[in-house]
Amino acid sequence: MSGKTRKGNPWLRRLLLQAAHVVGRQKHGYLAAQFRQIAARRGNKRAGMAVAHSILVIIYHLLRDGVPYEEKGDTFLEEQDRACIERWLVRQLEKLRHHVTLQPSDYSRRLHG
Repeated sequence: MSGKTRKGNPWLRRLLLQAAHVVGRQKHGYLAAQFRQIAARRGNKRAGMAVAHSILVIIYHLLRDGVPYEEKGDTFLEEQDRACIERWLVRQLEKLRHHVTLQPSDYSRRLHG
């Protein structure tokens, strides 16, 4: 996809970008984690635009559905990535004709509860 953004309200864009950069300086939270993850790969400006878009989508859903905002937490993206990697590794082993059953290790149990 193109890196260019479409035309829209310039005041709203500026406001959302400012909010995104403020969120990016926070230590905790889903949007802060998203900002750091994208900024590490693509840079602060693109991360700011991505988080600004996420904020806009969140606001849209809050207004449309009339529900309060629920924070996903710092580790949401890490857990999501971990689940994706686990599924991919299982598929790779099954392609090699291995039967796979996943069980948490003792180390994993100590870390996560």
